[in-house]
Amino acid sequence: MDATERAAKILVFPHRGDISAPVVHKHDEYEEASEEELRTFEVETDSEGHHYAVRKSDEER
Repeated sequence: MDATERAAKILVFPHRGDISAPVVHKHDEYEEASEEELRTFEVETDSEGHHYAVRKSDEER
């Protein structure tokens, strides 16, 4: 097995568990901090239909 095949097995095919299982929300400090951070962004769409996040200005928050 060459280096590329080894890298592919490590980086491309991770074990993801049961993909049909529902997402578990813990509502812990980490999740609350993540949600707070995400609220500081808006999703914009350019003329070609690409989506990207833009941080809101202080006035918009």
